[in-house]
Amino acid sequence: MISFDGTFYTIADPLFEVTIPAWEGYEPDTADEADATITFPDGSRRYATFMTLDVVQKLMNKNARTGESLGGRYFWCSDLIIIRDVGFEGMAAAIRDLIESGEIEQACGLLDPPDDAGEQRTL
Repeated sequence: MISFDGTFYTIADPLFEVTIPAWEGYEPDTADEADATITFPDGSRRYATFMTLDVVQKLMNKNARTGESLGGRYFWCSDLIIIRDVGFEGMAAAIRDLIESGEIEQACGLLDPPDDAGEQRTL
């Protein structure tokens, strides 16, 4: 289930909760990239950046114009998960598969525990 509080989208799943900041022009069914905080029932959190191949290509083309990354010859992003199709549902499916396959720890960086100021919501 996807909910929206005006600032963040939240995807609730029995295995995790994903929080994605709302970016102008990005909707749950059409988002081709997103930064996500994944929270597990034990309170631990991981981070992921989702992008389609089209987004990666656009960034590499931009870098070719600006001269960054050896003129667009490479692209890197920590905690990157490349998805084939747009939308939050596909992103959640990838997270679910990474958890079930035991690869989530290798794919997504561990975040520090939330601070006392209520930085992260609880499940």
